[in-house]
Amino acid sequence: MQNTDTLNLIELPELMRAIVLDKPNNALSLSEVQIPLPHCGDQELIVKVEYVGLNPTDVELAKKGFCQWHYPHIMGFDAVGTVVQAKKGLFPTVGDRVMWHANIGGQGVLSEYASVPNFAVSVVPDSVTGSDAATLPCAGMTALIAMKKLQIIQGESIFIDAGAGAVGQFAIQFAKQLGADVFTTAAKRNHKLVTKLGADVVFDYQDKKLADKLSREVGPQGFDAVLDSLGGETTARNIELMRFCGRIACLKPLPLFEPALMFRKAPNIGIISLAGAWLCNSLCAQQKMGFLSKELLEAVAQGNIIPPKVTSVDFNADNISAALHRQINGGFTGKQIIKIT
Repeated sequence: MQNTDTLNLIELPELMRAIVLDKPNNALSLSEVQIPLPHCGDQELIVKVEYVGLNPTDVELAKKGFCQWHYPHIMGFDAVGTVVQAKKGLFPTVGDRVMWHANIGGQGVLSEYASVPNFAVSVVPDSVTGSDAATLPCAGMTALIAMKKLQIIQGESIFIDAGAGAVGQFAIQFAKQLGADVFTTAAKRNHKLVTKLGADVVFDYQDKKLADKLSREVGPQGFDAVLDSLGGETTARNIELMRFCGRIACLKPLPLFEPALMFRKAPNIGIISLAGAWLCNSLCAQQKMGFLSKELLEAVAQGNIIPPKVTSVDFNADNISAALHRQINGGFTGKQIIKIT
């Protein structure tokens, strides 16, 4: 007898294709498997996945794995798709197109179907394409959270590392909307792009005298805020370039700082972690991610934010492995998006 408490958009198959990591490996080798569809819990949706966005985090975890994973593990975090199964009374419901950033502790989204808590998704406006929406969750939310942590106000200066990266592109646009003077780095081929997005001053990230040029440009007062996306020695350099009690939002683990630097600059350090919303088991934080996703989608729908250029990747293990290698090697600008077919 059909379960009258559950709504279905289509008749679901028993098995689905998925791209999995058999075990962490430096070669970034993946496999394609056929596995049962996920179960639909009381507060969950089953989504037919249509687009998945790749991120640098995918590369790091393919190499090192994660302590909560069991193998083979389905890869991928950023997804867009159509709800095909849901309990009655849940919102969104069947037929809605949704976007979300998946739980790092659970299975990923590089599969034909995925389950996700209903409160962690946002409905994609009709005017936003699925591929554009798939560029938003990780990079867009990271940039948006960083701006909120940095509390940028009109007339302040901000330095954004790697401005042509997906996070950097979003951050430049948000910072300009807040009235900041934006300084950034990029490869020479991307200077025109980041300038068009709103950067006021652009430096070549390969310039051996970059630190000196940054220091001369900002002057003795230093930057009011920094978005530090590279980590390592760069974080200490960026703090040195800040004003006393300046604010820095870091996307990477913090290095060991010299005490003199900390006393001299007294920086306000913020850490950005989308995974933390899941790892701390905070329902409030998970719901907030849904709200941030909605804010991003509305900004794109209204034309206030331009998403990164999309590079399409076919849904098979070899092509996705090659795309992960491109994340390391560079040579492309924007976001690699896998279309699930």
